[in-house]
Amino acid sequence: MPEILELLASPAHRFGGRPSDGPAPAPPGELVSSVRIRAGLGIVGDRYFGRTAHRDAAVTVIASSSLPAGAGLLAVRRNILLSGVPVDDLVGQILTLDSGDGPVRLMVNRKAHPCAWMDVTVGPGAWKALRGKGGVRCTPLDDGVLRVGPVTATVLPSVAA
Repeated sequence: MPEILELLASPAHRFGGRPSDGPAPAPPGELVSSVRIRAGLGIVGDRYFGRTAHRDAAVTVIASSSLPAGAGLLAVRRNILLSGVPVDDLVGQILTLDSGDGPVRLMVNRKAHPCAWMDVTVGPGAWKALRGKGGVRCTPLDDGVLRVGPVTATVLPSVAA
């Protein structure tokens, strides 16, 4: 069964400047047990919530199978770490997640390409290793809540398809 392994809602950007300078310190409480999602806006409390430039990328999802053991959302800065779903194959489709509080549909718009920071935060060679499997950028289509733990996941073609 698919599972949400981690959730990240960060009010701060941590990757600025040069990767060799290291990331900014993490604000407390970035990893959370649940997130509240607003349709078209993103995750309440996240750095990209409601930002016009990020509306089609307001929620990011990465498959746990893409990451080496021990790496998580604090390293890759995605919002949802999901097991059991090949998220990188879902561009142009709708991913629906329901962790018990009702379904939340995410329109999977495009891949989330890794950056050079991955060699610093995940480990040497991670930038190249994550190419093509760095997760996806989504627009939330529903208001709702997602929680860490088992999740029902379904995939549907895009409404526009």
